[in-house]
Amino acid sequence: MTSFKLSGNIVDIPNREIFTAEIEVVQEKIVSIKKIPQKPDLPYIMPGFIDAHVHVESSMLVPSEFARLAVCHGTVATVSDPHEIANVCGMKGVDYMIENGKKVPFKFYFGAPSCVPATPFETAGAEISAQDIEELLKSKEVRYLAEMMNWPGAVNRDPIVMEKIALAKKYGKQVDGHAPGLKGEIAAKYASAGITTDHECFTLDEALDKVKLGMKIAIREGSAAKNFDALIDIIDDYPGMVMFCSDDKHPDNLAIGHINELVVRALEKGKDLFDVLGAACITPIHHYHMEVGYLRLNDPADFIVVEDLKNFRVKATYINGTKVAENEKSLIHSVKNGIINNFKTHPKKESDFQITAKGSKVRVIEALDGQLITPEIQGSIRIVNGMATSNVDKDILKITVVNRYEDSPPAVAFIKNFGLKKGAIASSVGHDSHNIIAIGVDDISLCRAVNLIIEKKGGISVVGPDQEMVLPLPVGGIMSAEDGYKIAEAYTKIDLMAKNLGSKLQSPFMTLSFMALLVIPDLKLSDQGLFDGQKFDFTELFLP
Repeated sequence: MTSFKLSGNIVDIPNREIFTAEIEVVQEKIVSIKKIPQKPDLPYIMPGFIDAHVHVESSMLVPSEFARLAVCHGTVATVSDPHEIANVCGMKGVDYMIENGKKVPFKFYFGAPSCVPATPFETAGAEISAQDIEELLKSKEVRYLAEMMNWPGAVNRDPIVMEKIALAKKYGKQVDGHAPGLKGEIAAKYASAGITTDHECFTLDEALDKVKLGMKIAIREGSAAKNFDALIDIIDDYPGMVMFCSDDKHPDNLAIGHINELVVRALEKGKDLFDVLGAACITPIHHYHMEVGYLRLNDPADFIVVEDLKNFRVKATYINGTKVAENEKSLIHSVKNGIINNFKTHPKKESDFQITAKGSKVRVIEALDGQLITPEIQGSIRIVNGMATSNVDKDILKITVVNRYEDSPPAVAFIKNFGLKKGAIASSVGHDSHNIIAIGVDDISLCRAVNLIIEKKGGISVVGPDQEMVLPLPVGGIMSAEDGYKIAEAYTKIDLMAKNLGSKLQSPFMTLSFMALLVIPDLKLSDQGLFDGQKFDFTELFLP
């Protein structure tokens, strides 16, 4: 039976006070909180951090390994959307995430993926129907309807979209949003469909519009999309409507920090301590009805011990009274994990990536560092022997998306700002359908990078003039079941190699993974062709 006592300065977030006390934990619960005289050098005891929207799969780690890293930074729970693995393996993938998460002392709150496949303009590995969603929502393990990416369907009251939302209401569960750039009347129509959150805001005006409609804003700061600086001021006037999230966090970044980093940055900007900690620790509990404690009598013993309220260095993390991290070292042991996957395509040939030139002017995807939006720009490519090729001098490179679920011709287009001067990079982490996506300066390198992924049935790869590297991701082609710290170390090496080929992006592979995400405007590439996110339809590569 777990039983212990702990003294420290209690950070009581709901009552906005700090006092010295001794807490007693018995059988996973806080059974006593007794005020005691102040003592010098006592640490602070406070509720643990919660990531209010994350795709665990984007860490490239299975849930049990994600938890091992996250607890070191004081994270005790996540609101997790498993739509990445669902797009690959369907209901089997969702079940895998839930069951794997149960193997470790961490509080994963999974949602029912609402949009699998995300659009009809790409090839996914599975489909989750409204009937499947009802089965998930009936389960106590599934706590909400995950992000409704089909915002046109919600705005226009598409019957299937509304059926999914109605099912969430039927089972008393929240509906997460995904509405990049929506404002005014169209945002009002989206919110009135029953959407209660959004994590896609990239301007303060947009966030204010949505807050006034009753939507909570999850301020996102992940490995690719970074909206914290643009949005944090909203906490001054609407503290109870703000949460913090990472959305997508690569393993090297997760090894360094998590929600704790956003808390520190918010306080450095002069934001109120209790407002910030409310967003990081309390608001998600209320919104999603989570069984996560926040230092009240009879609460689950979920809390962290930190040295101070400035740097938030975590001395210990407790979940249900079990110490799961100490002095930034994980006490959760790796567990044995199975493998599921869906990978059927065969190796490609160099000629598969050739494009017959119909002119030198093309539509170009403009990748923006730290953003998921990709404006459409015009650019000039080089023509060699009648074929359209990369224009390395202008940083306009060839991009391809290869269907990994069946053999079909690759889709090929052009992209700017990846900065490669030689070689290619590729990944089977390609939101949302997770086909293979690759960028390269020449067809030989592009083909080799893609085939390295196919050989391993999933992973990320780099091909240079005299070296190649691949990090296998055998679970769904998007995750590893190996030790999270070893994967973080391997990812750091392959990321560095990509940067040594010329990329100036903060996170080349994370940015790469979003270049096929059709639900984020403006111009993207699916395995079926170049896609205009404003018109929500395919478009031509060559300009007239």
